Amino acid sequence: MNEVSRLRNSAPLSPPIDDVPERPRLRARYSGAFGVLDIGTSKIVCVIARIESDGSVRVLGTGWQKGQGVRAGAILDLDTAERSIRAAVGQAEDEAGVRLREVIVNLTAGQPESRLIDGQLAVGRRAVTEDDISRVYNGARSQAVAENRSLIHALPLAFTVDGDPGIADPRGLFCDVLDTRLHVIDAVTTSLRTLDACLARCDLILGDLVSAPWAAGLATLVREERVLGTTVLDMGGGTSGLGVFAEGHLLHTAQIPVGGVHVTNDIARVLSTPHAHAERLKTLYGAAMPSPDDERQLLPVPAVGEEEHQISKVPRSMVINIIQPRLEETFQMVKDQLDASGLGAAALQRVVLTGGASQLPGVRELAARMFGGSVRIGRPMPIRGMPDTASGPAFATAIGLMNWAAGEGRAFHDFDPASEPSRGMLRRVWSFLRNRL
Repeated sequence: MNEVSRLRNSAPLSPPIDDVPERPRLRARYSGAFGVLDIGTSKIVCVIARIESDGSVRVLGTGWQKGQGVRAGAILDLDTAERSIRAAVGQAEDEAGVRLREVIVNLTAGQPESRLIDGQLAVGRRAVTEDDISRVYNGARSQAVAENRSLIHALPLAFTVDGDPGIADPRGLFCDVLDTRLHVIDAVTTSLRTLDACLARCDLILGDLVSAPWAAGLATLVREERVLGTTVLDMGGGTSGLGVFAEGHLLHTAQIPVGGVHVTNDIARVLSTPHAHAERLKTLYGAAMPSPDDERQLLPVPAVGEEEHQISKVPRSMVINIIQPRLEETFQMVKDQLDASGLGAAALQRVVLTGGASQLPGVRELAARMFGGSVRIGRPMPIRGMPDTASGPAFATAIGLMNWAAGEGRAFHDFDPASEPSRGMLRRVWSFLRNRL
């Protein structure tokens, strides 16, 4: 039995969707103006926003630049990455009239890994308190420490009270033993140190790291999808991140080392054309599925190293025949990853595609054919002040980071079960790394 089915059938994480009450207003993680930074292979996006009195997010300024010095989310060239980040942040600061000191950043660097950890606490036949929840949470969290890796998230999925599973909030319930299950996400420490060093060169402090698939899900999934079970596939430039949501929780994340840049590279290599022109061919004429007219439509293709006037013609079908196998490979890697994690076909019954590479015509149809389930393209839900040019699937992660800052994704709306705020912990980690290592 796969993990989603096992959790749903033997220990439901939360009540059926019709019985789930609307959550109270969320407590924002940030007050005043704050900044988010989506560091990707193809682009770097900075957005400055604030939380309004009604709890909603309002964008104050945006900026984005072509990604440089970054591959698969990791910083590989400090100088060029610094220039791109500074330019994106500077654009957003000028528009917002705000100077950033701290930023929330998407986690794609450091080979992120996802796993489940169980914890248990003897309560002693009394009512469960917030302190008990914090103790069982932190006890399970301590088991997640791995050598040369830094813990980024420890997300409580559900609680079990004396063998009764699926308790979302056990406070006030009498029991002898309290159990919990955490979904933890960690990453390689050295890669995070490089990211922190690059931000420091930009005069920025790393305030929080947020899993990119989690952010994409917070931006694109409606409440029903998070409860019923949906997999988000964020098709970025250098990587594709997937997040499996069910019963209102993020159950699993993974990173596939293939993205839109690989499609562009395939076109450039097969057609022997400059990378910039290959990107143009993909953007203007690319598709994931063929059509009857593709053979008759001829596209100009300049060859690498040839004179500008020496341009050959290739049918559009040739470009599509290059794109389709790479996308099929990506979707097959997603299926293999989910099978290996124990989630299997149940996680593919509903799929939401987002990210820049999801905008190719025919991607949804190809994914539906390979996954065998319902597939849609996920456009982020609107945020006040966000320009139309930055509101599509390519900006899902940045918008999700803002939703996270506003309090989305909290297991408890009114308190943090961690013994100390995650931001403070993260700052101490970076301070220790800088001073001791």
